[in-house]
Amino acid sequence: MKPNSKYKIEFAGLKTGNHQFNFKVDKKFFDRFNFSDFNNVSINIDIELTKKSTLLELNFVLNGIVNVNCDLTNEPFDKQIKQEAMLVVKFGQEFNDEDDEILILPHGEHKLYVDQYLFELIVLSLPPKRIHPGVEDGSLKSEILDILEDHKPKENSKLADPRWDKLKSLKR
Repeated sequence: MKPNSKYKIEFAGLKTGNHQFNFKVDKKFFDRFNFSDFNNVSINIDIELTKKSTLLELNFVLNGIVNVNCDLTNEPFDKQIKQEAMLVVKFGQEFNDEDDEILILPHGEHKLYVDQYLFELIVLSLPPKRIHPGVEDGSLKSEILDILEDHKPKENSKLADPRWDKLKSLKR
């Protein structure tokens, strides 16, 4: 937990019911985690906390833009992020965050740091392969795309081993 973090929710003085929290995440947030995959970040996070007598329910809504490099061309582009997630906070003997959806805080705890949870939500909300929209619709002109096109295998070239042709005829 990060005592100097501004991404904390102090729930001890809150009444039972719903409460709203809002956080902004930028590039500095990821610099604290030594995470350099993003060029720029602007994400708004709305958290609805439902305080009950024995637990807390948090509903996270992320909306914003992350500027990343394309995996094919290395061209930077803005990727829209929209993500929702739930977290249930229970109270027990000791801190336990082994479950993705249930967090156990020690009895007597009065605040919840959400830094790590926000970091993971944002990073995991991006697809594993980041492709520039211009590559997908054909509008991006790049030297790397031209090189990739030149090295693309020809459709009529036979890459298969001819020894397998007889086995293919056995398929029904």
